[in-house]
Amino acid sequence: MEAKLRSDLHGKKVLFATVPADGHFNPLTGLAKYLQESMGCDVRWYTSVIQDEKLAKLGIPHYPFVHARDINGHNLEEVLPERRNISDPAAKLNFDMIHVFARRGPEYFKDIQEIHRSFPFDVMIADSLFTGIPFVSKKMHIPVVNIGIIPLPETSAYLAPYGTALHPPKSEEELAAYREMHKTMLTTVFKESVEEYTALLDHEGIVAEKAALCDVLIKQSDVYLQIGSPSFEYQRKDIGKNVHFIGALFPYVYQDQQNSWYDERLEKYKRVILVTQGTVERDVSKILEPTLEAFQHKDVLVLATTGGNGTKELRGKFTSSNLIIEDYLPFDTVMPMVDIYISNGGYGGTLLSIKHKLPMVVAGLHEGKSEICARVGYFECGIDLRTEYPQPIQILDAVNQLCQNGHYKNNVDRLAGELEEYPSHILSATHIVEILHQKEKENLTV
Repeated sequence: MEAKLRSDLHGKKVLFATVPADGHFNPLTGLAKYLQESMGCDVRWYTSVIQDEKLAKLGIPHYPFVHARDINGHNLEEVLPERRNISDPAAKLNFDMIHVFARRGPEYFKDIQEIHRSFPFDVMIADSLFTGIPFVSKKMHIPVVNIGIIPLPETSAYLAPYGTALHPPKSEEELAAYREMHKTMLTTVFKESVEEYTALLDHEGIVAEKAALCDVLIKQSDVYLQIGSPSFEYQRKDIGKNVHFIGALFPYVYQDQQNSWYDERLEKYKRVILVTQGTVERDVSKILEPTLEAFQHKDVLVLATTGGNGTKELRGKFTSSNLIIEDYLPFDTVMPMVDIYISNGGYGGTLLSIKHKLPMVVAGLHEGKSEICARVGYFECGIDLRTEYPQPIQILDAVNQLCQNGHYKNNVDRLAGELEEYPSHILSATHIVEILHQKEKENLTV
């Protein structure tokens, strides 16, 4: 199978394109190296300058933003200070769809046109919120692979609107209420972002349905490869024909990262907890502080990774010997030694937790994390605290519940088994070959 794929893909020019956020960039690095090393592709990457060091280490040529405004996790609140005053998750999501995503589309297009002059790529692989997708697909007529780095956001008549974090309906009455919500979301909450992106596409003569941004990006892609598996996604009868599950895509792991961390305290405690709130969230009072407070001086080892946010201050405040606080930890090394994972619901970390069969405690509302947390709760592979600021007692009680009820662990084990059935890199390569062949046939008939 791989030999045939290698024959079809060898020498193909592949441009990866991602918005400037680790959660959009990191999951695609493993696939990029697979295409480069195993398939013989010429792989290059268009993204923010903040990823320059990582791409240099990966050995992948980097095209940084030139015309595109670089709004990323490091400068988000400085560039968009008004965002801080938005407390409603749906309203904040709408704001982000406009300022972080929609308006960047034409800017990405301008950069990519210039890239194409010196690097005439055969296919573009982008994350699911990269708003340059329709411009490349419809204006440059180059096939685009869209990688779903969040739970499937495609609108469905059988589910609540994406972003509301509501579980599938339990009755016809609830379903009817959801369908009314769909109308309201498009005409009120997300009205501005829908109209903004539609106008930007219209200006370039790109015909697209007036719909939520994620729906447009899915439909405008040649193929949409959803990270994850069907059992960690809500059932729906109207899933798009170009949507395919590919299992978990994880960041590239260097040889020197494997088995690269150890602490003798791992041998002293029967229970080990890993807690993180990612690299973007700088407010350590949300999850890190309440978790450390909940377990300080207890017979539990807590591994806290800060992403470089407030590490020194947290170490000064929480000095108990059962608390280990680091900027970063190699999750693939650490997770096999862990019993429970606590986070704000980042999708990559959630899937990594499932891979390592760890039940979860999740607490996150913004940046679309509420949808991930809702799935953790609905599929009972952990406990969704449904808040951005959990109290220490909530976290403590949730961990105790996970330890006392093996049902959660069993569900995670089952999901882990399903993920293992998906050879994600081979599946991705297969879909890439298919759309390249399809484009070749279309060109021959023109």
